[in-house]
Amino acid sequence: QVQLVESGGGLVQPGGSLRLSCAASGSISSGAVMSWYRQAPGQKRELVASISDVGSTNYADSVKGRFTISKGNAKNIFYLQMNGLKPEDTALYYCNFYWFRFTPHDYWGEGTQVTVSA
Repeated sequence: QVQLVESGGGLVQPGGSLRLSCAASGSISSGAVMSWYRQAPGQKRELVASISDVGSTNYADSVKGRFTISKGNAKNIFYLQMNGLKPEDTALYYCNFYWFRFTPHDYWGEGTQVTVSA
């Protein structure tokens, strides 16, 4: 059974920084795509950033140049460095591991709250 735990959220002023972490327990494929999503109240969940098994990254236009997704030394940990935070970045941030081997494997954390406010 795979479980994901996010950490690092909090309250920060506009222009500030936060670093989110996602740690997975259980058996994780080395081919997993790791992603961060976010969902603001009344909004759909949206992809923020993803990183593939070979390190290719993808970012939402709204966070390009401000956020950086990276992997940890262990294959079951990854991060989201968020700089230049804006009030519109306020949301519940979820991490996700996804891979396909015979069947899809799609795992989510419970989310960590990021609030950007003066």
